[in-house]
Amino acid sequence: MIEQIKNYLDNPNQLEKLYRENKTAFKKEFNTLYPDIKENTIAQIWNERLNFESDEISWGTKNELVFVIIASIIAGVIAKLPQFFNLLPELFYPRNIAFVVFPLLAAYFAWKQNTPVKKNIIASIAILVSVLFINYLPNNDQSDTLILACIHLPLFLWAMLGFTYLGKDIKNNQRRLDFLRYNGDLVVMTTIILIAGVLFTMLTINLFRLIDIPIEEFYFENIGIWGLAAAPIVGTFLVQTNPQLVNKVSPVIAKIFTPFVLVTLFVYLIAVIYTGKDPYNDREFLLIFNMLLIGVMAIIFFSIAESSKISGSKITTIMLFALSIVTIIVNGIALSAIIFRISEWGITPNRFAVLGSNILILLNLLLMSYRLFKTTKDVNEIEQVGNSIAFFLPVYSLWTMIVTFVLPLLFNFK
Repeated sequence: MIEQIKNYLDNPNQLEKLYRENKTAFKKEFNTLYPDIKENTIAQIWNERLNFESDEISWGTKNELVFVIIASIIAGVIAKLPQFFNLLPELFYPRNIAFVVFPLLAAYFAWKQNTPVKKNIIASIAILVSVLFINYLPNNDQSDTLILACIHLPLFLWAMLGFTYLGKDIKNNQRRLDFLRYNGDLVVMTTIILIAGVLFTMLTINLFRLIDIPIEEFYFENIGIWGLAAAPIVGTFLVQTNPQLVNKVSPVIAKIFTPFVLVTLFVYLIAVIYTGKDPYNDREFLLIFNMLLIGVMAIIFFSIAESSKISGSKITTIMLFALSIVTIIVNGIALSAIIFRISEWGITPNRFAVLGSNILILLNLLLMSYRLFKTTKDVNEIEQVGNSIAFFLPVYSLWTMIVTFVLPLLFNFK
């Protein structure tokens, strides 16, 4: 792309087309090239366009604000369906909590990015089928497949959100990494909103207590739940209209947490050996071990997605490589434990799901580690590390579909 930018500097039309085809890659390569072409007037204009950051908060267009307000109201209505229709919350929320937010976020990106109609229809059908399927599963508290479906359904809907977010660029690895970055930024922004909401809630409740009016129950049922449902939607709106708000915070968080997680994980493995904990026969410990694995994988994904925006430093790359190696060890222990349990006590829905997840994670980790090892010698290879993550995202999405929709049928809803 650097050569193309050089060639098209005197061709505004082609330069604009190149930018629109892949905005993230264009900006990255342009900023790399700019010191060599900064005397060019066109290059100076593009530099201002790509790197200008307004000090003011943008509230988007009127249509965007209306869309966000309506979507937030709908999210609150969905969250309050048990109250409106006298449904049992313990039955409704485990199956439907993901439908409060993900379909509305998908609708937001479909509307804002002019996603092709065909893709919108596919996403809509997938979400509708999900609603019907999860709510028509037999009501059995002891059903492992029901629990697994409820756990993996939000991941499937997250994949549908990604499908909508990518729009026309579904095969574009940079856009897939952009989606991961958006999720990281959204977590940061939503957390800030929720912290502000908690402070506002405490202030409001205590103010009314001073005049002897207990509003706790009313507040949480009619205001708090709407705020919780709306937070990710408002967070997405702010992230999309004001990327400067968190796009410098997220990389800092990633850089800070990477070494801490590496040290913590290493010490934890030593502690496991020292205390003699046995993941082969301790089911709860194995479950926590796998949750730890998923959490560390999420941190690695986010860190690499952030590092791939620019050529990462060698120290950061080495830490990520070390973290991936330690995570492979954790994954190896978890995988060997689940294989042992299957050989001893047979296959169950839980063991099948954990086995598949661990195999996919191991393959992804091995590929990432190989790419990270090459990056320690050439920092420009960091883009290939990002591609190794982007390549596996559809594979993870397919696995969530299998666990959510196929596993209950395969094991006869047990």
